[in-house]
This record gives sequence, structure tokens and C-alpha cells, in this order.
Amino acid sequence: MSDSSANGKTPVDFWFDPLCPWAWMTSRWMLEVEKVRDVEVRWHVMSLAVLNEDRLDELPEEYRELLAKAWGPVRVVIAAQQKFGEQITGPLYTAMGTRFHNRGEGPTLEAVAGALEDVGLPAELIEYADSHTYDTELRASHQEGIEKVGQDVGTPVIAVPGADGEQVAFFGPVVTPAPKGEAAAKLWDGTLLVASTPGFYEIKRTRTQGPLFD
Repeated sequence: MSDSSANGKTPVDFWFDPLCPWAWMTSRWMLEVEKVRDVEVRWHVMSLAVLNEDRLDELPEEYRELLAKAWGPVRVVIAAQQKFGEQITGPLYTAMGTRFHNRGEGPTLEAVAGALEDVGLPAELIEYADSHTYDTELRASHQEGIEKVGQDVGTPVIAVPGADGEQVAFFGPVVTPAPKGEAAAKLWDGTLLVASTPGFYEIKRTRTQGPLFD
């Protein structure tokens, strides 16, 4: 991927699964970062269902049931991307996430159908929720993000151009509520600093609250 966009802004590649509330929080933060730093987010699909498909037996039943519902939304996003171009990915993600998380509708087919309507996409795209038509493209998009950070992470994955021209990728940050304004800028600057430090891998602490949606 290029380290500069057509408008001269620094590209930030962001991999998401619309099912994940924490990725949703981070994505809203990135939209704030676009307002205060010279960056442009490029949206990509990854899949929690694909990420966990080889270890389902190790997961709690409740999470396995959730992952079974995870295929539909990402398949619809990929189908929309293939048919209408990559520029639709971000708006469709925003429409899905708003319904899934902020409105509390969850990752239902009804919510996905509503999101398609919200962005003016054909209603028949919902048929791809149960279709394997674009699974190859879905897995390729997922793998592109995961290869940058490894299998022992989740969503989101963010990648930015590094000093040597290669992309620097990281998982997270996991944050709630999504910072705005100068707070968003400060978190971005700090994230880039640690992510670009040779040999740096992880900062983490136990979460004491769930995601706080606007």
C-alpha cells in the first residue's frame, strides 16, 4: 500500500469487524483524528469468525454463538465493496456500527438491512450474508491485516507508514469513551510514538468498564 494518498495526507489502514464494540470505539476515535491530524483512514474488513475458526472448541458457548452471527455483516460489507468500490466501506461500517452498538440493535439481519438502506445500497445485498461468494476476498482482507500484527490479537488493527517506508501496525488502542478534539490528537501522537519504537510490543491493563457509546 502507498505511504501517501492522492490528497497528500498520510494513509492510515484500519481493519475492523463490525461486530466488535471496542473496534467501533477505536474507529470513532480515528474519525476524530482525521479532523485534527493530516491523516486519511482507509477501511478494511477483518473477521473475528475467521480469526477464531480453528479454536472454537476452546471458546465459551456464548462466544461461539456470537461468532456464528459474525459472518453475515462482514460478508455483506465485502460484497458491497466488491460491487460498489472501496469508498463505500467506511460509510457502511458507520451505518452498521451505529445500529449494532449505539442503537443497541445488535448484529441482526434486520440491522444489516437497515444499514444498507441508510447508505443507499441495494437491499438485495443482504443475500450475501449467507453466501460464500466473496469469502476468498474476505479472507484475503482479513489476512492482510493479521499478517502485520500476528494471530494473537483481535480487531482493530491499524497500520501507518514507518520511518523506513514499511508499514508499522498495531492492535488497538482500546479506549472508552472515544477521545475527541485535542485529546484524540494526543492519543494518536502517543500511539504512533510507541508503535514506531523498535522492539516495543505491548501496554495493557485490565478493563474496568464497558464501551461507552455516544
